[in-house]
Amino acid sequence: MINQSQFILLVKITILAFIVGAVALPSILDIISPFWLLLFFIYWLIYSDSDRIYSAAFVLGILLDVFQGGILGQNALALLISSAFILSVKKSFFVSNLTTQQVYVFIASLMYLIVFLITHIAVQGMQIDWLVVFVPFTGAILWPVVRFLLAKLNH
Repeated sequence: MINQSQFILLVKITILAFIVGAVALPSILDIISPFWLLLFFIYWLIYSDSDRIYSAAFVLGILLDVFQGGILGQNALALLISSAFILSVKKSFFVSNLTTQQVYVFIASLMYLIVFLITHIAVQGMQIDWLVVFVPFTGAILWPVVRFLLAKLNH
């Protein structure tokens, strides 16, 4: 069960992720911007001791699909798979240095991107900008900033 403080943090993080994700950026920056909800959810995931993590990931993914007007379930599936990876390395992630955490975030972002692209190509065809391959890199590069800002929000 998610206790009240964890739930409040999840709501804050989700609202912040949706706001940051909705900010209009120039075309190139928009293409290579990280999966904001994933970054914010990873922060919540490593500090959460809830047994409803997969339920939260699914609901947030569906909300993101609805808000973005994309394929229903695409972000939900990608967020679930990435969350499963982060949960498998959670103990190591929690005590790792920042560089190792960035590697974990890169791998989770890469998994998210692969699932996202597979579902996108299966439904809509091969209409993808090649710059999207930089998304895991930007997620890993921005992880220290996200972690620092969310730590401030948490306290």
